[in-house]
Amino acid sequence: MSRVLLLDSGPLGLITQPKISTEVVAINRWLLDRLRADDQIRVPAIVHYEIRRELLRAEKNAGLIRLDGFVESDADRYLPLTDQALRLAAELWAQTRRGGRPTAEALALDVDVILAAHAQALTLKANSEILVVTTNPRHLRPFVDARIWADIAD
Repeated sequence: MSRVLLLDSGPLGLITQPKISTEVVAINRWLLDRLRADDQIRVPAIVHYEIRRELLRAEKNAGLIRLDGFVESDADRYLPLTDQALRLAAELWAQTRRGGRPTAEALALDVDVILAAHAQALTLKANSEILVVTTNPRHLRPFVDARIWADIAD
């Protein structure tokens, strides 16, 4: 069974970061290992939006070029946000609020819940293991299999 790895904003920001650091080198090595292992690397629309808006605000053109290049390097890399995922996100958001476990402020657009719903919706129609790759799995784990990028190997 193949694996689909959905990138959260932390890993995507590091992968497309133009400034070299130890962490940037490490995650790009990890990415190459995952691609060699035939894992499918995907960028959900909501995460793309989250990274892109900040790069635009900060006028970080080199980051925008790297983001676009990474997303466009594979025709299947970008995952559009579906109505099914948004409907599921609304359900998950309401359930967690009723359960007293909010993942964001009451009026916030809860990106974590939308990402989790996107992963769940994808799981319903895929014959693959779906993992959300993140730097902070705490808010995502109640909904999906979310792991720190460095903990995902063969």
